[in-house]
Amino acid sequence: MMWGIGGFGSLWMLLIWIAIPTAVIWGLRAPQRDQSQNRAIEILNERFARGEIDRSDYETRRAELTR
Repeated sequence: MMWGIGGFGSLWMLLIWIAIPTAVIWGLRAPQRDQSQNRAIEILNERFARGEIDRSDYETRRAELTR
């Protein structure tokens, strides 16, 4: 069995070195996306409560944001 340089050991090591930073970056950015979407819905709710937009416009925009 070849487990040295000629085997797949170096390939797996390369994949691990790519996967770990990718997972960390993705994990750090994920909460920011959720926060910005929540903030957009909050603004939409406030505008609807103040009467700036009607119900049909509100429902259309909310459906677009929650997709």
